[in-house]
Amino acid sequence: MPFVYCLLGLLALCALYLFLIFPSVPKKEQTAPFQNLQCGHRGLYKKDQSIPENTLASFRAAVENGYGVELDVQLTKDGEVVVFHDDFVDRETEYKGRVDSFTLAQLQKMSLFGNSGADKCIPLFTDVMGVLDGNSPTIVELKSTDNYPELCEKTLAILRTCKGPYCVESFDPRIVRWFKKNAPDLMRGQLTESYAGWRKESSAFKSFAMSHLWTNFLTRPHFIAYGSPKRPLAWFVAKKAGAFLVYWTEREANDHALLQKQYDCLIFEHFHPNVKY
Repeated sequence: MPFVYCLLGLLALCALYLFLIFPSVPKKEQTAPFQNLQCGHRGLYKKDQSIPENTLASFRAAVENGYGVELDVQLTKDGEVVVFHDDFVDRETEYKGRVDSFTLAQLQKMSLFGNSGADKCIPLFTDVMGVLDGNSPTIVELKSTDNYPELCEKTLAILRTCKGPYCVESFDPRIVRWFKKNAPDLMRGQLTESYAGWRKESSAFKSFAMSHLWTNFLTRPHFIAYGSPKRPLAWFVAKKAGAFLVYWTEREANDHALLQKQYDCLIFEHFHPNVKY
């Protein structure tokens, strides 16, 4: 009898584990534009930032070279959706402070890495999609924020005016869940990385849960964007279950043949791979 109880307990734990991590399976028409595609990380920008990341210049360069694109969106103080990566402007500009503490007008006056010109400043998301829409498959990362519903609503409203192809992703499960509830037709992805990567800024429990995809039961993502060569069991389960798999960030020193075998789509930077593999 104790053996039976142990077996039932083990089966229950396995069922719970699968419930926690199981993804949604995307439709072929959702994944087809991104299948075996190389996507420029924040556009096709220069390592020396002479063409700055996440600018109209970097996105035009990606389009001209036939690549897909990964970009980041967040809100300004006055509620505009801009394309910018960091929470703070300190790394990219001569100013200091959170992006959402500045208005759009203030942000667009800032020099990005010392560059000048309208195509090398912080752009509106609508202007970026004017360049990319219909020209380059686009992965849109929504940055984590306490005001995430407004960011989600405004980003979705802009995307609904575009032809695409596009999909959305976030490190924040609340954002991925918002799209599950409010735009179930749109391909959504969970961004994550290794335990060690999460542990730099998060608690041990959150780091373990996020790196092992425990929030999938809330979000049921169509794709997993993983940022580490060390992949947990949950990654392999998601692969077997039919999830689309994205890798970030591929660089010239990586084993490209291995990454191409393991992943359906690659996000790259600082070199020029073949558009498709």
